[in-house]
Amino acid sequence: MITLSQLLNKTNSPWNANTEPNPCKWERVNCSGSSITHLNLSGFGLSSSDFLPVVCNISSLQALDVSNNQLSSIPNDFITTCGGINGFKLLNFSRNRLVGSLPAFHGFVGLQSLDISYNDLNGKINLELDELVSLKSLNLSRNRFDGSIPTNLGKSKALEQLELSVNNFQDVIPDQIADFGNLTLIDLSGNKLSGSIPDRIAELSKLEVLILSANNLSGGIPANLSKIISLSRFAANQNNFRGQIPDGLTSYLKNLDLSYNKLSGLIPPELLSQPNLQTVDVSFNLLNGSIPKDISLSLVRLRLGSNSLSGEIPSLTCSTSGQLTYLELENNSFTGMIPPQLSSCQSLTLLNLAQNNLTGSVPEQLGNLNHLQVMKLQHNKLSGEIPIQFMQLQLLSALNISWNSLTGPIPSSISNLTKLTNLNLQGNYLSGSIPNSIRNLDYLIELQLGENRLNGTIPMMPIRLQIALNLSSNHFEGSIPDTLSGLTGLEVLDLSNNKFSGEIPDFLIQMTCLTQLILSNNQLSGNVPEFGPHVSVDTSGNPNLGIVPGPANRIDTFHLGFIIGSSFFFTLTLLMTAIFSLEKILQTLRSFMVIFGITIKYYIKDMYLNVKSNML
Repeated sequence: MITLSQLLNKTNSPWNANTEPNPCKWERVNCSGSSITHLNLSGFGLSSSDFLPVVCNISSLQALDVSNNQLSSIPNDFITTCGGINGFKLLNFSRNRLVGSLPAFHGFVGLQSLDISYNDLNGKINLELDELVSLKSLNLSRNRFDGSIPTNLGKSKALEQLELSVNNFQDVIPDQIADFGNLTLIDLSGNKLSGSIPDRIAELSKLEVLILSANNLSGGIPANLSKIISLSRFAANQNNFRGQIPDGLTSYLKNLDLSYNKLSGLIPPELLSQPNLQTVDVSFNLLNGSIPKDISLSLVRLRLGSNSLSGEIPSLTCSTSGQLTYLELENNSFTGMIPPQLSSCQSLTLLNLAQNNLTGSVPEQLGNLNHLQVMKLQHNKLSGEIPIQFMQLQLLSALNISWNSLTGPIPSSISNLTKLTNLNLQGNYLSGSIPNSIRNLDYLIELQLGENRLNGTIPMMPIRLQIALNLSSNHFEGSIPDTLSGLTGLEVLDLSNNKFSGEIPDFLIQMTCLTQLILSNNQLSGNVPEFGPHVSVDTSGNPNLGIVPGPANRIDTFHLGFIIGSSFFFTLTLLMTAIFSLEKILQTLRSFMVIFGITIKYYIKDMYLNVKSNML
């Protein structure tokens, strides 16, 4: 350990044999009696692997953690020496900079956990790990391994956890994976696997977690997965699975994710009703029909968005112990009214019913959802006024009720929504003025009020507005107000399709973050100020507005001089050509006149000479 301490003194290691000769008292060193069993060198800033063979001189070593360093290789001497330590159980090389192929691990008969994730290793895996007869946990995620899924992972088949996510593994999921009967976790996500899920997966009676996300898998979801009593999480999202969701799939599951596939048909009646179920995500499929009415009270997240579901939204009644936190039903064809019973789901933080065909008024009871942070009801056919009860949702950060048929004013108590960052009410029939209290929304960064019937004075706006302020297509008139001058962080300002008049104020130039200014179809006059090259300005549809060329359409002095000069000399050339042609005609006439004894004063020729002399 003294030699090791000397090698590591060149790094950020806290080990120093000079100040503390007993290594069992060193930080991140564990001992059993006087024998060193665990070394934790994680995050020491190590870049050289020279110390590794020295570590293996500790014959009592059971665990070595060198994660979160900058190591680029595993020396052969380390494999040879540490491979002979029978009690060596855990090796962690994760989050380094290892390159090349996976080394062959000879020996290591007692190794139970090997983690080489988050490196840059590549190539195929064949027999490099087959001698690890005690291996229970293998993590090779986040490398660049390719070829087929390895199945030579310890001759004794003791493996319990297999994590191979985010590599370049190809081909099918091998049937031989079912030979590892002790597997509790399989994560093959983020590869290039194809084909179907092998039926033999159901033989893994101890399997708890199966993650196959983000591959090119196809076929149907095997019905026999429901026979794995221990299975609590199944994720096969972002693949090409087709067909129907099999009955009984969630009999024992807690978490199911089949989103972003091509599944079709009805949602099985019992899919959402199982008592242990916590999360279900089948969004972005081709499912149709209605939502089953029997929904488990244990559900925390339900995502059914972007399907072809129809009918009415079930009248969910959450008990006092109900856990439903995220309800996402957007982009379907649901009809009818928003059920007021949703207000009983007091744990809701996200409610997304956007892009459906919902009608009727917005239930005021939703204002009782005290934990709600995001409400999305846009692109429906909702009517009536904005419920005043919404103004008591003090945790609300995003409210979007745009593109409906709402009427009435914007409630002045909207300033009670002190956490609000995004407010979108555009595309309705809201009337009256913007309440002065809106300036008190200190965290608001986006305000969309376009396509309404608002009028009156534009009040002071929240100074943190950044993404956009949209007041377009309303009934605002008069000059563009100075109340906007404080929005120095604003990126998009849309005042189009109103009746603003007067000149474009210079303070808009001082809004240095502005990238888009839309003033079209108003009654503005005067000149357009010169904005920076990064600002897109639309002033079309203002007939009284003069144009001072800006950077986008300005002709600089050189080009302007060139154009004027070119026009002048072109005109001059035409004139000279005409006069020379006239002189030839006069010469011909003079010849005839001499013949006939006729004399004439050459006024035209004199004019030519005068013009010519003036042009020299």
